[in-house]
Amino acid sequence: MENRILELWSVVGHSTALTEVLPKILSLLQRWYPLRKIMVRQIERQPPLALTIAMAYSRETAVADTETIAENRCELTETDLSAVAAWHVLQQPIVTRGGIDPTRRITHLLPPELAGTWLVISLGEPELCEGLILFELDLERPLEPDEFEFFRAAREPLSSAFKHDRQQAELRRLARKADEERRSALRRAGRTGHADRVVGENGGLRTVMERVALVTDSDVPVLILGETGTGKEVVSKAIHTRSARQNGPFIRVNCGAIPPELIDAQLFGHEKGSFTGADQARAGWFERADGGTLFLDEIGELPLEAQVRFLRVLQDGFIERVGGRQPIHIDVRIIAATHRDLAAMVRTRTFREDLWYRLAVFPIQIPPLRERQRDIPELAWYFAERAAVRFSLSPCHPTTSDLELLQQYPWPGNIRELGAVIDRAAILGEGKTLEIRTALGVFDHSWQATPRHPMEGSATSPLATLTPDKAPQDWSLDNAMRRHIENVLQFTQGKIEGTKGAAALLKINPHTLRARMRKLKIQWSEFRGGNSDASS
Repeated sequence: MENRILELWSVVGHSTALTEVLPKILSLLQRWYPLRKIMVRQIERQPPLALTIAMAYSRETAVADTETIAENRCELTETDLSAVAAWHVLQQPIVTRGGIDPTRRITHLLPPELAGTWLVISLGEPELCEGLILFELDLERPLEPDEFEFFRAAREPLSSAFKHDRQQAELRRLARKADEERRSALRRAGRTGHADRVVGENGGLRTVMERVALVTDSDVPVLILGETGTGKEVVSKAIHTRSARQNGPFIRVNCGAIPPELIDAQLFGHEKGSFTGADQARAGWFERADGGTLFLDEIGELPLEAQVRFLRVLQDGFIERVGGRQPIHIDVRIIAATHRDLAAMVRTRTFREDLWYRLAVFPIQIPPLRERQRDIPELAWYFAERAAVRFSLSPCHPTTSDLELLQQYPWPGNIRELGAVIDRAAILGEGKTLEIRTALGVFDHSWQATPRHPMEGSATSPLATLTPDKAPQDWSLDNAMRRHIENVLQFTQGKIEGTKGAAALLKINPHTLRARMRKLKIQWSEFRGGNSDASS
């Protein structure tokens, strides 16, 4: 019997979908046992029902009979689910005749049209029955003890095939959902696809796009370097859409926004019951990106412990879910991005040297917007057209004087800031014009803003008066971000979460804000005033 189980494992291990593996299983088992059909039924909890998801049958079997059975869905009750759960724990096959279960435990799970003699085995994890596999027996006598024991032992490889099929179905569902979300986002942005031309590829990004063209035909990891807001995600999508993986998923993960205690579960997935709150198994970002591209933004924020496990994935191509016992092979193209100096982090031992060498196989440096001012007119037109679609306004384009004004601004927030300014200008212009001057907060080419918020009149606000004689010595983006976050924390008295917290005012996730504060060495407790309700 052991040799037969090993042969069954071999068939299961070399197949993927149930629709492909069931005919092979039937062909194998018919060498030893008189079988006519195999049917797999899945049990769903919401709403409770049982339905046929795959069948295999001998050539002599009437196709009409199998179609009648396959179309059937059985609604279930909580009593039905409890009964089948009790039977599943015993792991004992049941022989039914004419669709009647002598134990009365699984009758409601069987198609009413079921005729003949069937052997039924439960499928799923030891603690949960997720489906059934039914074998139609072509014999009149009862099963021999050794035959019955074989089918009982076959439950493990058959459950493995069932579980793998369900995982693949879930991944396909998530891929379709991600594709729908991408299409929806593109419609809101007035675009038809990610393969649209990259703005500036013939201008300030010419060198960048030449390097993109060199790397698209290979699967080597790519490391994109550049300041915040320079368009690292746009370049990563260009690599994906121009590669052989363009029909696969493109998954973006912000490493700085994941709480340290959840990094493993988010990246590698987890099994049911692996930790408190894990009420069901979940595929991680690596699994979801299988066959496509995984874009790891802000890779420099990844903790050292997670860097070790990430390095193993790059080396071996296998992951292991939290609480899992079996390695899972993945086929993913890795693109990482950061605005930090990873080489300096390697020297200070805050970033692993071996991971740095793995990621920096093909680095791409994106210049800041202040170094590619010739792209500003084209970008401004693009953002103006996008704003008209997003806000349902009449399209307005920047004038020559608007473009001159935009090209005089230093753009510490790069392209992201330019997009925000154009959006604000479109809203202020109400579809009649672009209020670029007002959106920038300038008058007569001096950087002087008109306060619009209680914070904006303070000396530390980035929108406060910035005349040449009062300009800060440090024009770096980190310094501007630090001053702005500190200003908001002062306004909220150190409160981060909640509707009146700093995260809500900044319109970012509280975890992202905390990660940014740790990086900028901002202590929120220093800003807590007399408000006893201030929360971190």
